[in-house]
Amino acid sequence: MEDLIRDWGYIILFLYSFGGGFLALAVAGVLSYAGELNIYITLIVAGSANFIGDQFLFLLARNNKAYAKQMMGKHQRKIALAHLMMRKYGSIVVFLQKYVYGIKTLIPLAMGLTKYDAKKFMFFNVFATILWTLIVGIVSFLLGELVYTYTEQFKTYGIALVVLILFTISYYFKKL
Repeated sequence: MEDLIRDWGYIILFLYSFGGGFLALAVAGVLSYAGELNIYITLIVAGSANFIGDQFLFLLARNNKAYAKQMMGKHQRKIALAHLMMRKYGSIVVFLQKYVYGIKTLIPLAMGLTKYDAKKFMFFNVFATILWTLIVGIVSFLLGELVYTYTEQFKTYGIALVVLILFTISYYFKKL
């Protein structure tokens, strides 16, 4: 299992973070605490992928509006929420969307469809990504001791319990 994490951990983290990555970064932070991954590489990989993913979605919508609208067709309620957030919070929504499951990928798409300045989006996305990466990555790293304290007591079942709790939280936010 350790070889699997070391061999594929960063690749999985990159791919998962490209489209969001909150859960993957939290798990990678805990694994970094355990010494399975390097926290600095974890932060760089997750942050880079998250930034690139948001930029990709923004530019996709900007350069191919018909395809972006087709992609978002099934998510009308979430798109309405994204537009309300954009009106209410302005550029701060770039920071907020990193933490709101379910609209994380829709905000860059929705902003790309508007006349929102691409350079301004990139500027806010850089800082939002850095802040998101540091908060989620470092907090999960620091909570690694707590997680491993309980997983030592429960061994394999403890790890499964932690993963189940994280997926439950993720599912809850998806329903919002």
